[in-house]
Amino acid sequence: MAGVGTLLKQAQKMQRGIEALQTQLAAKEIEVTSGGGAVKLKINGAGKFLSLVLDPEFLKEDAPTVAATLLAAVQDAAVQAKAYNDAEMEKVTSGFKVPSGF
Repeated sequence: MAGVGTLLKQAQKMQRGIEALQTQLAAKEIEVTSGGGAVKLKINGAGKFLSLVLDPEFLKEDAPTVAATLLAAVQDAAVQAKAYNDAEMEKVTSGFKVPSGF
């Protein structure tokens, strides 16, 4: 059953790659701005929000505008972090081949 041994080695290699990737994702910072720079936030590649900065002048806007702009920034950040995460994960897992018959 050489196929099982090969599969196990590939799985172990992929696991090491995923562990290294998790560290890389945590270190990757993505900065997103919204409202012409009124809202700035940072998120890491793992999807953890790191910071939020609001322009004090922006807070003088009406509540629905502030809420919509904040929501847009959060949604954009989440999309960018997920896209980065997915692309990096694909690099790590793309070499994993399951032999036929499994």
